[in-house]
Amino acid sequence: MLEFQKFNKIPRLSRDMIITEKLDGTNAQIFIYNKNEDIMFPDTPVEKIVTQDFIDEFSLFEKDEVYIFAGSRKRWLDCSSEGDNYGFAKWVKDNSEELLKLGEGRHYGEWYGQGIQRGYGLDEKRFALFNVGRWANRNIPLEVEDKRNYCPECCSVVPVLYEGMFDTTKIHEQKVLLDWKGSVAVPNFMKPEGIIVRHQASGQMFKKTIENDSKPKGQK
Repeated sequence: MLEFQKFNKIPRLSRDMIITEKLDGTNAQIFIYNKNEDIMFPDTPVEKIVTQDFIDEFSLFEKDEVYIFAGSRKRWLDCSSEGDNYGFAKWVKDNSEELLKLGEGRHYGEWYGQGIQRGYGLDEKRFALFNVGRWANRNIPLEVEDKRNYCPECCSVVPVLYEGMFDTTKIHEQKVLLDWKGSVAVPNFMKPEGIIVRHQASGQMFKKTIENDSKPKGQK
């Protein structure tokens, strides 16, 4: 019998949004896996996903059967010159003890700075986490009721530019302010890329760049 597929609920547009600075680097992820827990993949036996061969090939760190892996947007990384991505895997390996504080799961962010895309005038590379609902930069005081945690010392979090009701005027305003004042992530860098808008009710993210926003990526 043909499986019935329901039409998904439509989220309301007039709900909260978060605007963050879009950093121009390379997409990266850190995956932390605890072999003693089986809650990460409830529908599939974990040994079919995180196999021993996978651990042997890509694990960058192990402590008490907790493993750390690094990835780019499309693939898992290792520390070889061919298998890394702008040195991200090596950085993860070198900072593994501190990165364990992120906890189990997948942690996405932007690897940016020296030698990557626009570089931001930096002499080093940095990793900025995307999940602003879970993590905060250490220079931002948390409110008593705030459920976020400060990110590990070796990381940062993409800067939050605005939180509030969805409003296209606010989106335009934050884009103009970023263009005028320069990067929030790297103060005094006056060529920021743009903004990311996350619509909370739908869980969708959208980007707007300061330059060439109407053109496909890579087209000048």
